[in-house]
Amino acid sequence: MAAETLTSLADLKSIAGAAGTAQEAPKREPKRDALGRAYATGRRKNAVARVWVKPGKGKIEVNGKPAEQYFARPVLRMLIAQPFLVTDRYNQFDVFCTVSGGGLSGQAGAVRHGLSRALVNYDPELRRILKAAGFLTRDARVVERKKYGRAKARRSFQFSKR
Repeated sequence: MAAETLTSLADLKSIAGAAGTAQEAPKREPKRDALGRAYATGRRKNAVARVWVKPGKGKIEVNGKPAEQYFARPVLRMLIAQPFLVTDRYNQFDVFCTVSGGGLSGQAGAVRHGLSRALVNYDPELRRILKAAGFLTRDARVVERKKYGRAKARRSFQFSKR
């Protein structure tokens, strides 16, 4: 290749085209266990969710309770349902997950993250849709630590002139 001289952009394009056809992106394989379930871990703030997904009627169970009971606020239930709605798979999968750490909002975000990753493990074709929606990215925002000499992370103590 080094001995060849390129005289025009067409030559470069033909070489690049020949190299491009030899290599294609590898096809992703579904990752499922013996029971036909896909597993993934989701994280948000200090919460960690372990999520298993299998074909079913749409039952979501969180720490042994139904999602409606565990996440009482409708906003949190809507957050969990987003990966299914984006991929048009609503009520097609049963979800079993265990969540620990953080508060309810962080736990719901962790379940959504884990659910998205588990859906990709079950069906790799969904990756493009979930990636575009931003559900596969771990939200890195966490609470800033408290500093010494301050009331909170950034707030100073009240200034007293006298």
